[in-house]
Amino acid sequence: MEALILHYGVVAIFLGAGIEGEPFALAGGILAHRHWMSPYIAALASIAGACFIDQLWFHLSRHFRRSRIVQHMVARPAFERSLALIERYPVWFVLLFRFAYGLRAVAPVAIGASRVPTRLFVPLDIVASIVWGSAFTAAGYLIGPAFEAVEARYGTGITIATIALSALVLVIALRRGRR
Repeated sequence: MEALILHYGVVAIFLGAGIEGEPFALAGGILAHRHWMSPYIAALASIAGACFIDQLWFHLSRHFRRSRIVQHMVARPAFERSLALIERYPVWFVLLFRFAYGLRAVAPVAIGASRVPTRLFVPLDIVASIVWGSAFTAAGYLIGPAFEAVEARYGTGITIATIALSALVLVIALRRGRR
């Protein structure tokens, strides 16, 4: 198991942080606490994955504003709310959308379809990704002892299941909280 995590862990954190977000950044921190990877590498993978996916969606929606896919997303209520916030508070929106569960997936597309200049979005998104990735990796590092206590009591298989279950519970709680 350790060999798999050491070999693919950084890639999994990078992809997971970009696609799903918090659970993977937290898992990176937990793995760093266990000394299975450097905390700096775990944070960097989270930051890079989050920033990469934001940049990808922003630039794709900016380039394909008139496409059917982007126009379909524009029709969604969350998208309309995002556009209203973007127009009123562009800097704060770019800095904080990552922390507002439910906006994270649609916000880069909305920003790309808005009038926010690329030269403003790119550096702000980098800063937001650094803060977000560092904070959630650090949180995972800090809850690492709890997972070690579970492992000491119940074994490694339970620890891995606990990490997965905790990530799932966090995602469900965040989604319910958003509603």
